[in-house]
Amino acid sequence: MLTNQSSNSPLSLWVGLAGVGIGILIGILTGAQPLFLTLAVGAIPFVFLFFAKFEQTVIGLLILRSALDPFSDQQVPAAFALGLDALILLYVVVALLTGRIVRTDRFWWLFAGWVALQGLWVIFIILPVGGMEFDSTVLLDSIREWVRLFSWLMVYLLVMQLKDRIHPRQIIFALFFALVIPLTVAFMQVVLPASLLPSVLQGTADPISGVISRVNGTLGLSNTFATFLLLFIGLTYWQLGQSQRRWPWLVLLGLLCFFYVSTKALFSLMMLGVFILVLIAPRLNIINLIAGVLLFGVVIALFASTEFGQQRLHSLLQTPLFNPDMDISRALILSKGDNNSFNWRLSQWSYLLQAWQESPFFGHGLATSRHLTIYKNYAHNDYMMALVEGGVVGFIIFLTFLGAQVTRLVYLLHTSSNKAQQKLCWVLLAMLLSILVGMITENIWTHTTLFFYWWTLFAVAAWNWNQSEHLDNSMSQ
Repeated sequence: MLTNQSSNSPLSLWVGLAGVGIGILIGILTGAQPLFLTLAVGAIPFVFLFFAKFEQTVIGLLILRSALDPFSDQQVPAAFALGLDALILLYVVVALLTGRIVRTDRFWWLFAGWVALQGLWVIFIILPVGGMEFDSTVLLDSIREWVRLFSWLMVYLLVMQLKDRIHPRQIIFALFFALVIPLTVAFMQVVLPASLLPSVLQGTADPISGVISRVNGTLGLSNTFATFLLLFIGLTYWQLGQSQRRWPWLVLLGLLCFFYVSTKALFSLMMLGVFILVLIAPRLNIINLIAGVLLFGVVIALFASTEFGQQRLHSLLQTPLFNPDMDISRALILSKGDNNSFNWRLSQWSYLLQAWQESPFFGHGLATSRHLTIYKNYAHNDYMMALVEGGVVGFIIFLTFLGAQVTRLVYLLHTSSNKAQQKLCWVLLAMLLSILVGMITENIWTHTTLFFYWWTLFAVAAWNWNQSEHLDNSMSQ
């Protein structure tokens, strides 16, 4: 392979120089922050392991990400993202200096251009183009948001370096190990009272009984856990069509659906309905339609079988969407005290629209939406967030980027001759369309762990799977 043509001596030289650079960095961090020093010292073995056992280390890092969110207060996920970015950039530098190929594709360059454009909206806070002055806290939030988006780009680039080294099926299979810790914690949240769990692992608990009413695994929020589970429900469905031993995957599918319902996220029901509809569309017949309706019906029944689920469904009847006797103005008034999350969203959106009118073309800047209303909360509508933060210009760019993902998957569906690849692309398309619907009432764009795995799969889906099959055959011989 082209990636293995260079000798090991230049690589050893540059890894050694990287070690010297790390030593200098440690000296600086010693006087800055002891925590950073500890993380830096702990990262040294990973740098050498990263180059010595590249494929295994990358797979291990991909699996590890799903277990880090409980330590968000300690900035562990942020440190992980920054460390991963640094490793990838170091890999690119070493690869270029040693004459190795850095693998990309056309979509990665489009992705890179979009991330670069988002940096302009960080600058808008400094100018400020939006006509509002923010304190340094907002600027730091904006920078952190841009780094988060940049980390997605780096994950895509990292996974691309596995091309022609590991078969796509192996990567997808390995990702299922990322479920072990989140599902274990979710099981504990189901069977144990909140008082027996560490605070970082507690779901949403009833204040009287102490029983956890909504599970979140290791993802921090139930809504975040729901989208994470839906992605793996899709992957499990894909594995069912690839495996000769179907029963383990059927058991896993049932387990994932159980925890999906246990999140008790209303928007997740809407997403699941869209997901199932798109998934059965290519083979739409009476049997598949009945099976899809039954599956969705079972999920609704399980959701409504608990008192909390019944309350969530009943709250919909107190909104203008399902109550013709209630107009939006009345919903806005009631939102101040009725504890109805949908009416609260209407109120939040009305404040955001007022803020958008102050800077309609370029918005107020990246990650400013939760600072623009009295609630000091996220938009709970990703399209509204894009409009307020980026104005009409940023909103169009946001929609274009989402549309580019849909176009990419449709293109791969029509150009790939590999059946497994086609089916994976269809599962990802179903997931993407359900995300686009869920974005109407949720902050899915902030679900970092979901997109960590999304961009991993998005990169893998575009590989030449037929060539990978030949590579596997030649290696086995």
